[in-house]
Amino acid sequence: MLNYNEEVIIQGLPFKIKRSFVEGVKNKYFLENILILLVKILLFLMLISDDNANGVNLKQVFYSMPPILVWVTVQSAFLSLGLFFKVNAQKWAFFGLNLFFTIIVIADIWYFRSNAVFLNYHMFGMASNLENLGSSIISMFRIVDLLFIIDLVIIAFRNIKFTKTYNKYNRNAIGGLAILFISLLYLGYAHIKVDKKNLGFENQFIFRTCWSPNQTMSNLTPIGYHIYDAFDFYKQSKPYVFDENEKESVKDTLISLKENNPNNEYAGMMNGKNLLVIQWESLETFAVNQKIDGQEITPNLNKLLNNSLYFDNFYEQTYGGTSSDAELLTNTSTFPVREGATFFRYPTNTYDYSLPNLFNNMGYTTVASHPDKGSYWNWLANLKSIGYNTLLDSTDYDTTERINLGISDKSYFTQLADVIKEIKEPYLGYTITLTSHSPFEMPENEKVLKLPSNLEGTKLGGYFHSIHYTDKYLGEFLKQLKTNGILNNTAIAIYGDHEGVHKFYPDEIASIKGLEPWMKENNRKIPLVIYNNELEGKTFSMYGGQVDTLPTLAYLFGVPKENYSSSLTLGRNLLNTNKSYVLLSNRELLQTGLTYEEQIKIKSLIDISDKMIRGNYYRNEASINE
Repeated sequence: MLNYNEEVIIQGLPFKIKRSFVEGVKNKYFLENILILLVKILLFLMLISDDNANGVNLKQVFYSMPPILVWVTVQSAFLSLGLFFKVNAQKWAFFGLNLFFTIIVIADIWYFRSNAVFLNYHMFGMASNLENLGSSIISMFRIVDLLFIIDLVIIAFRNIKFTKTYNKYNRNAIGGLAILFISLLYLGYAHIKVDKKNLGFENQFIFRTCWSPNQTMSNLTPIGYHIYDAFDFYKQSKPYVFDENEKESVKDTLISLKENNPNNEYAGMMNGKNLLVIQWESLETFAVNQKIDGQEITPNLNKLLNNSLYFDNFYEQTYGGTSSDAELLTNTSTFPVREGATFFRYPTNTYDYSLPNLFNNMGYTTVASHPDKGSYWNWLANLKSIGYNTLLDSTDYDTTERINLGISDKSYFTQLADVIKEIKEPYLGYTITLTSHSPFEMPENEKVLKLPSNLEGTKLGGYFHSIHYTDKYLGEFLKQLKTNGILNNTAIAIYGDHEGVHKFYPDEIASIKGLEPWMKENNRKIPLVIYNNELEGKTFSMYGGQVDTLPTLAYLFGVPKENYSSSLTLGRNLLNTNKSYVLLSNRELLQTGLTYEEQIKIKSLIDISDKMIRGNYYRNEASINE
């Protein structure tokens, strides 16, 4: 039924247009697909109400009264394209539109399961990452996803079997244009009514980016969401420009969060030693110092803890760039941008105070090495811009022995030890591992752990096998460094880039019977371990995150405090702090003892960092002194 505003519009149209419009609206293909798409929208919104997109959380399906007419008009505008085709081509045109919609919905669900956000246009610049990720992408499939394609199978069968069905519907371009025009007119009216004049229901918005992507999706449906996201993509592509007042406000906020505690015993303790930073793929805290039927999952890492500073309440803070975000956070002490991946959008940004630049200024050799291609997550261009003087990728190594994404950790660690032996000391080395990446499928001959029957063959069991594998060859790597006379004069910082099995497969973990309590949840925790044989083992249990890595390492290695504890760093030194907090990428603040004012300022850091990166603030404001 048409509302009053639409009735007035229609009455003013010439007769031929009105007739074409009515014929278009009554077209059975059009009506059929409107209904189908609305059902899929509802199913989609119900699934994404669950954090794992595999169930339904009735309290979070809708954030306000759902704007049903907006849903109908968005789908009407989309499906109006089918009316431009004639006779038999028309039924396949509507089938194609339905298929296109379904592909978008399923892609959004799969990406949401792995990253808690939806696909956006910034992802097109990241196509180079898809080469080795086929198995990881397919692993996001769930049985419930089949509900989205049942209708397509039925319609395809009908279109083939009954070739003359609805054959009377000729091309109706005028009707299609009329439906498109009226739909857009209504959306404009709804935007003014709800967004501009606030005459909608409580918490109801139409064209507005909400704090939760789920709410924006609920307002606009997948088609509307991605059209609006295209507009937002255009706006976001423009560099952010700070005015002078905002610059001062940012500076004041960051300086007010700094601590000025007197030095303690960790200040400069590793001064002059080499530093090797290892980003361990998918390493979660729950696996450290744990056993399965008496078998240690990470025996070599566990041994290191006796001579390590171990942060066991340390959290991942990655966002749309996953592993590359971990590299950004660790090397620059900044949060990633909120749309797309920072490494793809801003590969040439300047970070004068970055980890490699701090060590460059102290006369260190700085080397970054990856066992994958330099184009993967665009890391090579970014780490060069961040400040590493020498960069090595898979083209510098023998890639014959491969597991999952690339060179096996066994082969890579063996070759890396030889590379490190030739680096001029003192050096800062930065590298990552690959083998323990999802979907955690290991060759049978590399499955060393004897897992109970409820774990073997599951993603959780595969995770334990892959983490144990990397740990084994990390141990061999350290033995090589010791044999080469390097280990004693080297501090090794090891951290996880992000959660692994709990990030991607929480629904499967929940379905496994007989799990020990420690296996069930990880709560976004990743370990940070800083090892040297001269260190006395100690565990730090205050809240911390990846953004704090740079100032912590800088303090330990005697970097002049004024070079990193400025208005440009967003993290804090975990070795000399009186505060316990971490800001997660979903804006959740975990803390103890902070004032309300401090909490507000800390929560603003994500948006401050987003603007800083988009405006290359670090280059333009690097000369600011406190």
